[in-house]
Amino acid sequence: MGAITTRVRSIPTWAVLAICCAAQFMVVLDVAIVNVALPQMRADLGLSVAGEQWVVNAYTLTFAGFLMLGGRAADLFGRRHIFILGLTVFTVCSLIGGFAQNGTWLITARAAQGIGGAILAPATLSILVTAFTDPDDRRRALGAWGATAASGAAAGVLIGGILTSLLNWRWVLFVNVPIGIVLLAGAWVALPRTEQRGPRKSLDLTGAITVTAGLAVLVYGIVSTDVHAWGSTQTIVTIAIGILLLAVFFVTESRFATDPLIPLSIFKRRSLSVANGIGVTVGAGIFGTYFFLSLFLQNVDGYSPLRAGLAFLPVGLLTLAGALIASRIVHIVGARNQLMLGLGIAGIGALWLSGVQAGDAFLIHVLGPEILIGLGFGLSFIPMTLSATAGVPVHEAGLASGLINTTRQIGGAVGLAIMATVATSIVASHERAHHSADVALTAGYRAAFLITGCVMIVGVLLATLLPKLNAASSEAKAVDTEEFAKDLVIVEL
Repeated sequence: MGAITTRVRSIPTWAVLAICCAAQFMVVLDVAIVNVALPQMRADLGLSVAGEQWVVNAYTLTFAGFLMLGGRAADLFGRRHIFILGLTVFTVCSLIGGFAQNGTWLITARAAQGIGGAILAPATLSILVTAFTDPDDRRRALGAWGATAASGAAAGVLIGGILTSLLNWRWVLFVNVPIGIVLLAGAWVALPRTEQRGPRKSLDLTGAITVTAGLAVLVYGIVSTDVHAWGSTQTIVTIAIGILLLAVFFVTESRFATDPLIPLSIFKRRSLSVANGIGVTVGAGIFGTYFFLSLFLQNVDGYSPLRAGLAFLPVGLLTLAGALIASRIVHIVGARNQLMLGLGIAGIGALWLSGVQAGDAFLIHVLGPEILIGLGFGLSFIPMTLSATAGVPVHEAGLASGLINTTRQIGGAVGLAIMATVATSIVASHERAHHSADVALTAGYRAAFLITGCVMIVGVLLATLLPKLNAASSEAKAVDTEEFAKDLVIVEL
């Protein structure tokens, strides 16, 4: 890959840090901010149950599909240029989405917004690594960046609740516009200019498009089963097309791509392959919990968006606390054991939540599961990333760290589609039996929580397949800190 060199400018590094942290915060925020606004969106735009999912999944799928491409584009064309491009796309699409008059409009804007986020996110970290050359300064900058990003999901649910309650759902998208404009002005002035030197590698657009389209069509086939039966021609053909597109992606990557988005040979490493499988389960667990708990609190227990946002705070805070604890104990416990512990705790919390009933006291029946789920996920992120990069050569560290984030997003999208399909089917069967709306919805949501718990158990079983390494041994030595950080995109907690 051609080298990017940075032209020296007398710019305060705090300004660069503030801009990069704020931009990454926005990207992470938008994964969660729409969750508490979904009931209002559905009522205002006439969204179906599947449409609610696509408000979340449209962003997730394009973000996951183009994330690796965004990281490579930052290296090829200059981090500052790609940062500004990604931020512009993200901000404009947020504005367009806020004016949506129907579900198709909103979902399309969210998909485009995800592309903007995928372009923007890798550039934020890459800029920080090159702007902070002193190791101690870089470590502090990355710590600030990570903490800011890690708070994004928890803040997103709360901010979404406040904006939806005080204004309306459109402001969960409009809020990005003034922030984006300020950041664009700051980026234009403060971010260091870079220039390309050396040979360029090509962008694997075919890979990014086929993997994103394949996943989107596959998810569409799954969520459409509430209208078309699993055995129907439309469902079978749709899912077959999705699988075919994914097959084209794998064939292209392995045989024809000059500079493949994901060199498939990297999956020969057992630790990396298993960790990415675990990433799929973690993504499904996070998305399922946030999506269905938000709907349960509002649609069944009658919470306002603001109250629902406040109810989610324990999950976000415990996730952040768990991540801070994880970084301190992974050297002692070991990545494999800590993953088993974290996923096991999160699984217990989800299984506990699967017994919730309409009208149950929050402090007894919801807060306890939230604490376990948040803490469990927080304990899992760092050992999952360490396992994904164990034994990876320095020149592939960015690829490995970016890949684990991509698979987690994919797991979230596909997992949410499956859970929602099961939940919708159960709700429909209860409605046919003339049960009340609360009983029917609760039964569907409980099934989703049960699936989440089972998926976490699968994650625990997968963790047993990891090599028994700890962070202080060869897996920590395999990855140079600068290269590892270069393309790492923080987990969306």
